[in-house]
Formats: sequence, structure tokens, C-alpha cells
Amino acid sequence: MANVLAISRRNLLLYLRDPVGIFFSLLGALMVFLLYSLFLGNIQVQSISQSAPGVDPALVRSFVDSWMFGGIIAITTMTTPLGALSTFVEDGATKRFQDFLVSPVPRSELALGYLVSSFVIGASMTTIVFVISLLYLGLLSGVWLGIGAIATSFGWLLLSAAGFAALWSFLVSFIKTNGAFAAASTIIGTVAGFVSGSYVPVGLFPDAVREVVSALPFAHSAMLLRQSFVGETLTDLFGGHADATLGMEIFFGIRLYVGDWEIPVWFAAGLLVVIAVLFAYLASRRIRHRIQ
Repeated sequence: MANVLAISRRNLLLYLRDPVGIFFSLLGALMVFLLYSLFLGNIQVQSISQSAPGVDPALVRSFVDSWMFGGIIAITTMTTPLGALSTFVEDGATKRFQDFLVSPVPRSELALGYLVSSFVIGASMTTIVFVISLLYLGLLSGVWLGIGAIATSFGWLLLSAAGFAALWSFLVSFIKTNGAFAAASTIIGTVAGFVSGSYVPVGLFPDAVREVVSALPFAHSAMLLRQSFVGETLTDLFGGHADATLGMEIFFGIRLYVGDWEIPVWFAAGLLVVIAVLFAYLASRRIRHRIQ
């Protein structure tokens, strides 16, 4: 275990020394924040106000901000574990793996070190974004999440970071050059905003696209976080009116459906657990194979 911690610490330090890598790992979340701050947020507020005349615009803004930050945190759990794996690609491209092989450290511990560092970096960076989001919502939007909502959101944050750290570790184990990794990171960072329903609410997707997106774990992670973030603001917005609340939840991806089947919380969480366990196993085997 000492070797795993040492390797994880080394990877963490290398990640923190690369501000450009940190920026690009947060690019997807920054894009969502900027887009909503500049114009998408106002468009959503106007759209909701027009479709529900008489609602308080301040409550609409609080809901949109809460929904937006739930999506931002979900995107961060997807992109920062991937950014942390740049060290693995760099080590392979520079033949540093050969240096590791002459040390007494088993390849299994080397593989676990990359997995652990990816999760730690992803969870840590997302926690920072999480705290900033809570402060922004409280100080600027007047929305203070309760202790229960904060604890639940943090649990989903850790679960999502673990699932995506394992998934990306397996994917990156096939990437051998820095150029290919940069291209993959850019694509994933951009696509993550769409498949999590952050750039455009899933209610605006065509039916077939919406069902495909709703079946993916990216949307499940966003759903879990958004449920914790918007619960109180959505109730205040419509005064507990069941039909109006349900319509908003479906449109904004707070509830997901595949066909007529509503994806329950336990299924979304269970899928992330399965992804974390399955791909951690597959990634460790692939990484051990690469270190030679």
C-alpha cells in the first residue's frame, strides 16, 4: 500500500504542476458556466416564465442556477479524472515505464497507483468546484442547500468520480501518444456537456436521442446531482404542484425515462457502482499489460 500511495502522490504532484492540463480538465464545466452566465441562463428564465405566467422570476432564476451547478459538478466528475491520466500517457510516451520495471514495485501496484490518483484528483477537484458552487448559490442566488442535500450531493460526487476514473483509466490504457490523449480529452470534455444534458436540456432533444442519452451513465450522474441541488427550489417555484413539477423534472433531466420506464435512483447509483468495479478491474489488467 505504501507503494500505491507513493505513486499516487507522485501523479498528483505532476498533475498540479501542469496548469494547462488543469484548465483543460475543467474546460467543460467552465464552458457551461460561461454559456449560462452570458445568455443561456436568461433564455431559460424567460422560457420558463413564459410557459408558467405568474411565477416569481427570482424563483425561476434560483431554479435555473441550481440546475446549472448540478450539471457543472457532474461534468467535473467526468473530465477531471480523465485529465489526471495524462501522467500515464506521458509515462508511456517517454518510455518511463521501463524505469519502473527495474524497481521492486509490482506492476499491479503501479496500475493501482494510476487508478487511485485519477480518483483522488477527480474527487478533489470536483469537491473544490462543489464548494464554489454552494457559495455562489448561497451568496449570489440566495439558495442555501440543507445539510442533507449537501451530504447526498457529496456522496453522488464521490461515486461519479470513482465510476468515471475507472472508465477513463480503461479507455486511456489504449492511448499511446500525447496528441491522441489531447484529442480524446477535448472530445470527451465537449461531449460530456451534451450527454449530461447541460448545454441543452434533454427535453429539447428528439425522442430517440433523448432516450439514448437517458440510458447513459453520464446523464444518470447528472440526474442524481441535480435532484439534490434543485429539490427545494423546484418545490418553491410551483408551490408543490405535482403536474407542473413533474413536467419540469422530465424536461430538465431531473427525472430520466427510457421509453415508459423511469430510471430510479437506485438503478442510476447501482450502474455507477458496476462501472467503477468492472472498469477498475479491466483497467488494472490493461495498465499492467502496458507497463512492459
